[in-house]
Amino acid sequence: MDVNSDTTNVRKPSLLGMTEEEMRQACKELGMPAFTGSQIAKWIYQNSLCEYDNDTLTLRYGASAYDNFEFMTNISKKNRELLAEHYEVGMMPPVDCQRSKDGTVKYLFPVSNGKMVETVFIPEKDRATLCVSCQVGCKMNCLFCQTGKQGFEGQLTAGDILNQIVSLPERERLTNIVFMGQGEPMDNLDSVLRATEILTAKWGFGWSPRRITVSSVGVKDKLKRFIEESECHLAISLHSPIHEQRAQLMPAEKGMSIEEVVGLLKNYNFSGQRRLSFEYIVFDGLNDTPTHAREIVRLLSGLDCRVNLIRFHSIPDVPLKTSDEKKMENLRDYLTKHGIFTTIRASRGQDIFAACGMLYSKKQLSQTQVERS
Repeated sequence: MDVNSDTTNVRKPSLLGMTEEEMRQACKELGMPAFTGSQIAKWIYQNSLCEYDNDTLTLRYGASAYDNFEFMTNISKKNRELLAEHYEVGMMPPVDCQRSKDGTVKYLFPVSNGKMVETVFIPEKDRATLCVSCQVGCKMNCLFCQTGKQGFEGQLTAGDILNQIVSLPERERLTNIVFMGQGEPMDNLDSVLRATEILTAKWGFGWSPRRITVSSVGVKDKLKRFIEESECHLAISLHSPIHEQRAQLMPAEKGMSIEEVVGLLKNYNFSGQRRLSFEYIVFDGLNDTPTHAREIVRLLSGLDCRVNLIRFHSIPDVPLKTSDEKKMENLRDYLTKHGIFTTIRASRGQDIFAACGMLYSKKQLSQTQVERS
């Protein structure tokens, strides 16, 4: 062994993100009964260990609960100590948050590679949706997305994804989860599929897959695999039905065109409970014309789907502007008239760095300024 090697920062494997069977196997390898693994799964996935206290972000068992097994009270002290020697729980509380006057809360969560990601809690009447991230940064580099301007900084593990849920102060209020935060889900498909498996398993969160929506720009081979291996809702980032224009907005168009995406989708049945939707950010004078409306109808003809029109949240150094209300209404009405159910999504959190990546970028800038001072 290298006597000069530093192992003080080497992290133990995380239990958060493991399946019940993997936890059972881990316990057996440590000489414990296999059912202890099932107990651990219940503690981590089915019990809420977070509290929100007077504008401070805490875990019920303290800031070190991510590696503290003391809360697992039905497991013997000896076995808790043995688990702590070899594993960490994997829970990490958020390090920052921004609160909107409309109730939206944007959290900044640490992840296992030492970086941070954003998670947005969106309450609305009898619904409460959580927008989770799956990557630090993003490879897709869409023109209108702040996250793409950061570049790609790493994949999230399933544990990193699930921590945004289990360590959320409002966890008990959640009704829906959308993978529409930082990163492209199909570019981290293994972790996304594992996270959704745990979310929907009886031994996990026990959620219906109909409460989960996963978005994608369209990634060749990965999109097909997701459709066939998951029952969660699917949302496709459209933003333009015209190949050349979409390629300018979204470089991923060159890898899998929207025509190819729609052609693939037409091979599957979305007429049941599983929902297919298309996300369409409406830019003033760019993709809000009658020509675009006609092309959307042509493109999506024969698909059982809906279109969500979204107002653009401006980001630095990008000269795009959101379309005005009348143009958005005209686009909605034309699509609806031609058989495509279309809604205009309400804007939320515009006063708290609403665009994806803005809070993270602010945090990075602040750290850089501290390091230089």
